[in-house]
Amino acid sequence: MARFTFLGTGTSNGVPVLGCSCEVCHSQDPRDRRFRCVGLLETDHTRILIDCGPDIRQQLLPLDFRRIDAVLVTHIHYDHVGGIDDLRPYCSFGDIHVYADSSVTSGLQQTMPYCFGKDLYPGVPKLDLQTIRAHEPLTIGEFQIMPFQVLHDKIPILAYKFGSFAYITDMKTIPDSELPYLNGIETLVINALRWEKPHHSHQLVSDAIEFAHKIGTRRTYLTHLTHQIGLHAEASLRLPQDVYFAYDGLQIEV
Repeated sequence: MARFTFLGTGTSNGVPVLGCSCEVCHSQDPRDRRFRCVGLLETDHTRILIDCGPDIRQQLLPLDFRRIDAVLVTHIHYDHVGGIDDLRPYCSFGDIHVYADSSVTSGLQQTMPYCFGKDLYPGVPKLDLQTIRAHEPLTIGEFQIMPFQVLHDKIPILAYKFGSFAYITDMKTIPDSELPYLNGIETLVINALRWEKPHHSHQLVSDAIEFAHKIGTRRTYLTHLTHQIGLHAEASLRLPQDVYFAYDGLQIEV
């Protein structure tokens, strides 16, 4: 059985938000403290990060120090790729494969040429950048993976299906043509920014719940959450059965 750990469940600001005096940002409940969005999917033999944001060093410190096989990137925004350089210590186990679509690979080559350019700087992380495409399956260790496409505002980004488990973040909408790739999903992780005030590139909680019901998931975990969700203990009571707010450190079997 594979395990999925929510290493981070916050938005680009994280929680607490700098300078904010709201009750969530001053909460002593650890479930109200959110690093930037990252997931870890693993078995005893294979470990895959989904995204690698700027909090990754702190997110990995409590975990066993062992090989990371791959990073699956959803899109180029800093809160999803800003920690790639911090994977350097894990390169002692061998090269780390970084999988992303062509827009992300070209972006990483421009913003981190010392890692991904032709003339690598001595001592940089040993990262093997691989371009992938939506609808073209790949295999990493024991995982069969199907990338598919969602829209972040109008920007196509990648989401990932692993058998009956799917991980989607930063989605606003999804083309109808992508829905068949979600057939058979039992466990869904999906973004839900806040309760109210529609956002141009992210779903609200109600949007995420409606989408989960549409594809018929057995259980749904909401991630990429702002402090406007409210206190975890109270906000969770507002959710329907089988829909949950994820929190940093939560581990589920998938």
